[in-house]
Parts: sequence; C-alpha cells; structure tokens
Amino acid sequence: MEKKNIFKALAEFQQEVPVLLKGTDGYGYKYVQLEHIIAQINPILKKHDLGFTQLVEGNGLKTILFHTISGETIESHSFIPECDMKGMNAYQSAGAGITYFRRYALSSMLGIIADADTDAKVYTATPKRTDSKKALNKLIDAFDLEVTNVKQLITLKENDENWERVIEYMNNHPKAKGKSLDKIVKDLQEKYVITSAVKKKLSKHLDL
Repeated sequence: MEKKNIFKALAEFQQEVPVLLKGTDGYGYKYVQLEHIIAQINPILKKHDLGFTQLVEGNGLKTILFHTISGETIESHSFIPECDMKGMNAYQSAGAGITYFRRYALSSMLGIIADADTDAKVYTATPKRTDSKKALNKLIDAFDLEVTNVKQLITLKENDENWERVIEYMNNHPKAKGKSLDKIVKDLQEKYVITSAVKKKLSKHLDL
C-alpha cells in the first residue's frame, strides 16, 4: 500500500524540526529527555497532521506514526532486553528501559537528532536545509531499513462494520479458542487499534 501522504508529511516535518541537543548527561554522552523531545515535536507534528503512539507489548515496544487525514501509518517494533539497573528494583529498571527505548524508537522513526555525537566537536542548533523533494525520495528509499513493518491499522469502534466480525472471531475462530481476552486483543492489534474502553466492551461479548 502506498504511503505518499505520510511520507510527504514526515519529510516536511523533518525540514522544520530543530536538532535537539543539550539535555541530560548519560554514561559518557549527552541525550535529550523524552518529555523534552515530545514537548518540542508535538506542535510541529500537529502542523503537518501527524501523531504517534507507543505501546508496550510483552518484552517489546511498538511505535506507530499516523497521518490524521489519510489514516496512513508507519509502524516499528523494538525488543526491550531485561536489564538490572544499579540502585533500582525490577519495576524501576523495567520502567527505565521502556523510557530509554521509547526515546530512541521515536527519534529513529521521525529522523530527529536527540543525542550529541561524542566524537563531534561542534554542534549546530538548527539542521541543514535540504530540498524537500530530495528529502522525501531519500526517506522512501531508506524506509525499508528503518522500519520493520509497515501497515495501515483500523481503529475498532463499537457497532461499526468490523465490530460483529471481531466478536465472531473472538468466540468462534480456532485461533482464538481457549485464549484469554488479553491474548485475543494482542492478536487483533495486528490489524486494529483497540483502546482500553473498546477492550472493556469486548470483554462483555467473550464467551467463557
């Protein structure tokens, strides 16, 4: 499926977003905190009809960039390894790992610079401007290397044309038999965007 609208919007976003530099010292490098990145990019994303969401699924992170007008989406998946952080309990370590990968996955998806190059001596506050059309073509050519999976998701709503189809799948499809609601929803999220409110409504229709 072609993604011309979202590619064009993303290329235009990249021409406008600044390089995000000084933030917090890490282990031998500087990085920008996630909340600062989001605060900086959200107004520019909105200007170009773009938005994003990041979902924790098992031991991985799914990052979805969406175009609000065309409904086109770009999706990437990141594996989050288990790691014990010094001075943190298991829950704190998990939270720190999720935040770390959210920051890197989002920066990679959008093509923004949120870390200082430790080998560089000079940094610029604004990116070098390039031709928008050339940037778009470069983005399309490199896209398969940046994103592991690209597809258009459907937002599931109660009583829409897909609602009965999903209920039928939950209760009668062999792949759903014997599964918990959480596992069924995880399978369905390969095709649908399912909010917590919709998931709660689905639970009322699951035959146990």
